[in-house]
Amino acid sequence: MIAQEFFLLLLLLGLFAGILSGIPAMLAIAGAPLVTAAIASLFGVFDLSFLKFFPARVWGIMSNSLLMAVPLFVLMGVLLERARLAENMLTVLARMMGGSARGMGLSVLLFSAMIAAATGIIGATIVMLVLVSLKPMLEAGVPPRRASGLICASGTLGQIIPPSIILVLLGDQIGNTYLEAQQQAGNFAPLPVSVADLFAGALIPGLILVALYALYLTVVMRPARQAAKPPSPPRVHPREVIFTFLPPMLLILSVLGSILAGVATATEAAGLGAVGALLMAAFATTENRGVRTLLAAAGLAAFALVALRAAGIGRTATDSAAGLFAIVAVALIAVGTLAAALKLWRSGLLQPSLSETMKISGMVFGIVIAASLLALVFRGFGGDRLVMELMRSLPGDQMGALLVIMLVVFLLGFILEAVEIIYIVVPLMGPAILGTDISPVWFGVLLAMNLQTSFLTPPFGFALFYFRSVAPRSITTGDIYRGVAPFVVLQLAALATLVAIPELATWLPSLIFG
Repeated sequence: MIAQEFFLLLLLLGLFAGILSGIPAMLAIAGAPLVTAAIASLFGVFDLSFLKFFPARVWGIMSNSLLMAVPLFVLMGVLLERARLAENMLTVLARMMGGSARGMGLSVLLFSAMIAAATGIIGATIVMLVLVSLKPMLEAGVPPRRASGLICASGTLGQIIPPSIILVLLGDQIGNTYLEAQQQAGNFAPLPVSVADLFAGALIPGLILVALYALYLTVVMRPARQAAKPPSPPRVHPREVIFTFLPPMLLILSVLGSILAGVATATEAAGLGAVGALLMAAFATTENRGVRTLLAAAGLAAFALVALRAAGIGRTATDSAAGLFAIVAVALIAVGTLAAALKLWRSGLLQPSLSETMKISGMVFGIVIAASLLALVFRGFGGDRLVMELMRSLPGDQMGALLVIMLVVFLLGFILEAVEIIYIVVPLMGPAILGTDISPVWFGVLLAMNLQTSFLTPPFGFALFYFRSVAPRSITTGDIYRGVAPFVVLQLAALATLVAIPELATWLPSLIFG
């Protein structure tokens, strides 16, 4: 037993050393357990035949229909970003809110909350916010430190506001781990946990976090602190507002609404989002009125199908009118999608979008497969039993174990990315919590909000890296670190509120799904 514990410690040290060395995370996460297992087998501590289960694990990952939502959501965000749709939204919103420091800050926050529900890609969102909003905020009188913190914090809202890629990955891991942990605890018919549960559970905490950010900005950006009154921005025409915000709002309602209404699974909704983003990107990049009419009609047809299905219309075979409309709508969507793809291909926008989607998705799935090997070797050393015994010995019983996991996730956020933390912590430490009567939805939303801080905490907060890569040199790294500090405190305050009031995460899922 002592030898197993020694090699477990060696495994964890090798894992963190590999990640911090700068080699790709996938190689570090897979290489450390493989090397440790090989060395331990020489001392008779690990049975290498245990690794024969790894191909079946990889097959399970690649055949998991839920994970198909990841590249589709990524494509949805990449298309919206490359077509400059988000940039136009922020420009119009800033003009609506006025040119003051407070107005600019709240505009960036409100825009980020809206775009978070449509992208969920941290890097692209932060880079776009720097390029589009940093200069106007500085000109409006926002201090560089505060502008830096706001952009970094607002750019990470896509991790907690659904539909989020992080919530999709958490839903996959928590759903599988919860089922296995409950069966080991003697409950052979546990209620399944779906991504839709986490989406519904994260909605209210995400909005609370946005409200805390807005309250902070309202307090610290008082008009009296402005050095000079900025010139009034051009008046926004109502038609401009409608054409700028209506399409993305309909897209968000279609994707998130179809999941929460039980009309579509997360993967189906992600496909709907990708098609919607394709239509919107093509609409924004063409001036041909006929093509624009076709694309708009296809988008409205898709939204109408989701709305009718959510309202219960067309669910019976006798509803011939609804069936006829569905056939026409599907044909219109197919033609519009084909026209949009052809337009974006000719304009050279589709190819780099697909390439970027493949890179991001490949990184995610590489980590998922590597983490599966890590979990397998960890169990081969008896690490799952060791963690269970350690959690049971902690003071405070279940709550004590939960707080320890939250602390571990928070500390790991200083050195690891959110995807890596999910596939390391949930399989290794999750069973100690998910085998109890603690709500798995509450646990998942707590993890999601905690993981969001991993993008902001120095020295390896990825949001800070993205900001630094495009920000002017006049804004120092110290300015960035000091700027994100208040937002990290606000995130921890929101996390503490969620710990104290679990109903914030469990009420809406129970209301919608029973």
